Order: sequence, then C-alpha cells, then structure tokens
Amino acid sequence: MVAFVRGALFQYRDRRFRRLPHLRVRGERSALQFVEDVGFCSTFARFPEGVPCLWEAVAGRRDPRWPRHSHHDAGVGRTWELKEILPARRRVYYGKLLKNHPCLVSLDLFPAFYALIRGRQRAGDYRKEYEAGRLSLTAKRLMDGLRREHPLYTRDLRAQVFMLEPSRTREFERAMGELQQGLWVLKTEERYEPTFSYRWDFLEAWLPEPVRDGRRLRREKALEMLVGKFLEVAGYADPRSVARLFRVSRDEAERTIGVLARGGALLTDQEIVGLPGRWLISTRLARKGGARGWRGGVPLRAPSPPKAGLVGDPRQGDVARLGGGAPATGPAGDHTGSVAR
Repeated sequence: MVAFVRGALFQYRDRRFRRLPHLRVRGERSALQFVEDVGFCSTFARFPEGVPCLWEAVAGRRDPRWPRHSHHDAGVGRTWELKEILPARRRVYYGKLLKNHPCLVSLDLFPAFYALIRGRQRAGDYRKEYEAGRLSLTAKRLMDGLRREHPLYTRDLRAQVFMLEPSRTREFERAMGELQQGLWVLKTEERYEPTFSYRWDFLEAWLPEPVRDGRRLRREKALEMLVGKFLEVAGYADPRSVARLFRVSRDEAERTIGVLARGGALLTDQEIVGLPGRWLISTRLARKGGARGWRGGVPLRAPSPPKAGLVGDPRQGDVARLGGGAPATGPAGDHTGSVAR
C-alpha cells in the first residue's frame, strides 16, 4: 500500500479551492464558475472537514487573517457582495445548510441536498413535522405566517406571528435558523432602504425546478452524489467527517463510501504521512496530483495543516472556531448570526 504525503494533498486543495493568486475569484462570473466547479462552499466559514470557502477563493490564499477593520477590507467586501448577488439572481442556493453556517450551492447539486433533507415533502408538510415533534412551535407559527402571505420582510413576518418585542428576537432567530436548515424557507433579498431588512420566502416558490428535481431523487443516490462531489473536490477526508458533515448515520455514510469505492471514485483505508488514522482519497487526486506525493516518489515538504478557521460573515455576531472553542462576539450582521432585521 502506498502512502500519501500531506504536502501534495494540501497543494491539491489549494488548486481546487482557488487558494492561489492566479486562480482567485475576481467577480460575479468567476464566482459562479467557482461554485459550479466545487458544488458547494461556505461563504466565510472554514470547515476542518475540507469544504471550499468563497472568502479564501476571493483572497487567493489559504487561511487569510480576518482584518481588524473588516468593513473596509476589499476581499471581505467583495465576498459579501458576491454572496448577495448570486442568490438574488437565482444562480445558486444560499442558506444555512452545513453545521448551521451559510453556504452557496450550485443548482445542479442542490436537488441532492433537498432529497437528503426533505425527501418528497412539500411546503404544507411542515405540519406533519410539527406533529411528529421534529419542528418547534415557533418555527411552525412562522410557517403559518408565510402560508398566509409570502414573501415577507423580517418585520412583517414577525408582526404576522406577534413577535415584534425585542425580547423575542433570539427566539425568532433560532426558529428561522431551524427553518433554513430544514430547507423550508430561504432569504431572497437584502434590502438597504429605507431600513436594512431581509425578505423571506418558501424554497418551493423561489427555486421550483431544483425542488422538483430533488423530490424525484432517491435518498441513497443523493448521498452518493454529495459525498462523491465532496471527496472529488476536497481530495481526502477522514471517514467520520462524512457522517458529521452531512448529518447522516455512520452506517449510512459507510454504505455510501463503499458504493463509491466499488465504483472507482475513491480509495479507502489510505495512509497520509504525518497525519494519524486512515483516510479516504479521491482517485482524481491520486491520478492528477497524489502520485507526486507517494512515498518513494518526488519528496515534497509538507506545510503546516490548515487550521480550523474562524466562522463568520463580516457583520456576523457569532464568530466561533469550528472544531471547538468558545464563541467570540463581534459586530452584529448577516442572518448567519442575526435574522432580526
């Protein structure tokens, strides 16, 4: 059995994640190309599992330092602009999808997320979820309000369910986060005049065709598509990260990994020199870049492994360290940290 040198694997991710100056995202067109190439990415969060990050792609480097004056930073500002423009033009999906952090998803891959999370459900099925104890009362009331009228700006939605009091802001935010993770609602607009606010709508109303395609997709096939794309882009992963990232059981993750391995998409039980444990390796990495990292091949100096990065959109209130650590507070902002606007 060959062993992979981690330096080659990090370099593979730098290329695929556009963490190189000559590959960096420069505008709307290259941002859309980036999302469609990687399938899904975070906006600002850096996941230890190995998910591409739009902010890193805009900066063109790995682990950029969060600027002291983020509102005046060109890279942060451009990332903020792109994560608003692409969803507003219905070119990508945007919402809290992975580990309660905002992500951009290509419309080609989004049906797989829908099939995994919602299956064949329709918007009206939220009542069944509530009756089964899988949806909170506040989330159910917000869905009732949107059923009466949609889309709605935040203040109008809060008024619909009698939650205008400041003391109920956190309750509202938790419920909206719950509905976003469950793919029931999504933010369709950020309005700046006359006051800053978000506009909310049903997912089915905003992206009807991807939702329709998702209902036709079997859960098993959907998970194979997601894990396959994740490994093809990330290059390598800890087997346990698959279940953790996509919130599926370990048995379901292992079945999916087995199917992909038998189909030739990945190698299992691989060694990475300098990293403990056994790893999954994408066959694409092995063919295009990993061969240079095999023991006995061209030796590569291994850089330090990427750190679990800081989470947060530039105006987000809860900046926390993925993979552990206490949350740190910062300026309030995007609905990733606050939706009460």
